[in-house]
Formats: sequence, C-alpha cells, structure tokens
Amino acid sequence: MSFFSRIKSALGKTRSAITSKLSGVFGKPVDSETKQKLEEIFFEADLGAELSLELSELALPLLKKEPVDEAAIYEKLEKRLIEALSEKSSEVTWADEGPTIIFVVGVNGSGKTTSIAKLGYFFKSLHKKVIIAAADTFRAAAVEQLEAWAKKIDVDLIKGSKDPAAVIFDAIDSALAKKADVVLVDTSGRLQTKKDLMQELEKMRSVCAKKLPGAPHEVWLTLDASLGQNALDQAEVFNDYAPLTGLIVTKLDGSSKGGASISISRKLGAPIKFVGLGEGIDDFESFDAEDFTNALFS
Repeated sequence: MSFFSRIKSALGKTRSAITSKLSGVFGKPVDSETKQKLEEIFFEADLGAELSLELSELALPLLKKEPVDEAAIYEKLEKRLIEALSEKSSEVTWADEGPTIIFVVGVNGSGKTTSIAKLGYFFKSLHKKVIIAAADTFRAAAVEQLEAWAKKIDVDLIKGSKDPAAVIFDAIDSALAKKADVVLVDTSGRLQTKKDLMQELEKMRSVCAKKLPGAPHEVWLTLDASLGQNALDQAEVFNDYAPLTGLIVTKLDGSSKGGASISISRKLGAPIKFVGLGEGIDDFESFDAEDFTNALFS
C-alpha cells in the first residue's frame, strides 16, 4: 500500500473533523461569524491558533464568491499547509564521515522504543548498517524490549552500564570499528518535568559530541498524535535541553488530533521526519508533506 493510501486511512478521523464541518460553512451565506466558525473548525482539528487564523483568512475571500468553488478553497488550504510543512527538509542529515548518530527522545508511552526498532528496520531496508544503543538504562524493560527487536530485525545492540553516557560511548566505538552507517540511541523515557533526567540528556549529548565531533547529527522526538496540542509543552522542554532536529509522529492511526503535529512542527522549527501508522514493524514511513496534506482533505 502506498504512503498516501496509508496516511489517508490513518488521518480518517482528523479529515472527517475538518471536511464535514467545512461543508456546513460552504453551504451558508457569509456573515460576521463565518471567520470565527472557520477558525474553530481548524482549531478543533488541533492545527493551533496561529495556523487556524491563517487558513481562515485564506478561505474567507473565496467563500464570498458566487458560486462557491469548494475545490479552489481546498486547493488553497492544501497549498498553504504544504508550504508550512516544507519550511525545513524532512530528509535525514547524514554525517559527512563515519556513523550518523541519531538520538530518539520522548516520554514513556510515546512509542519511543518501538519507533527505534522501526527505524532500524527502515534503515536496514536501505542497506544501511545499523547499531542500536540501549541507553534507556533507567528502565530495564526498555533494554529487554530493544533486545527482542534487535534480534528480530538482525541488528547489533549495545547495552551494559547503568550510565547511559557510557553506553553511547561504547556504541560509537563499536560503530567505528564495524564501519556502521547509523547509531540509533534510545534515551531514557522521561517526563519533561523531571529536571534531573533532562539534565542527564544534556550530559549524553555532551559525551556524544566529545567522542565524535558533530554528533549527535539528529535529535528526534517521538510525538504521540493522540495527545494533540497537549504534546506541545513536552516538545518545548525537550527542545530546550536537546535541540530537536525532527519529529517522529506516532499513534497517528485512530487519532482525531493529527493536525497538532503540523502546528508543533512549525512552532519548533523541527520537521516531521517519520510517521507511525500502526503496530507492525513496517507500519512506518518517511514523511511526505504533499501526501500528508492531500490526505487531510481528500
């Protein structure tokens, strides 16, 4: 199944929340309350206040034309959203030389550890040599979970010390010795309110940079789509301690709040890199802004 087909299915509830309500506005005369109604529709789809206002202002002039050209309105909205999602590239930033180090951060329950396994499978399908660093040493279950996944997808796993920075150090050593292409680092799942754990994340980044200048090359946050705008606070704190270079949107299937990932990505300046579309190891796709946006209105 193509990315478009899968994302269209995953965004079904979000799309319904937008298009069904827009249809009601399209069929009524434009009055002083129309702009507010438009803003409410986009805001309730978790697109955020700023983007909701922009889209409303785009749609309003076209609603005043007779007859109303719904296709033209959708085209205008899609074009703006594609622009918003394409302000920064969704491509992976690969190291110029040696292994590319990718930190994956996020709170427990956001799909972080499973996303790392899916990333390992994805990169392996691109013929990349992958090493996973089990640096979530605060949660034994996370290491066990990654061990099981690593065996399943046949990639090397580095684990060991209670000190997550030491695990990263060993993983980079292993990657250099084995000429690996990418090291996926599972950082400790943490609440953004736990300052000591967030500071530990800073230490991990520092150790990584000393061991391999320029690393980590990417820092990706797993963003639970079902949380909608509530995930923004989490994202902002992680961005303070480990500047984010991208988002992995998880649990998109079945959520009616898929629009939040657009506004959060834009607010942080961190492009969406991948999306999780289910529980399977291959239910994971690199992000395509045009397909994503078209699926919202198709």
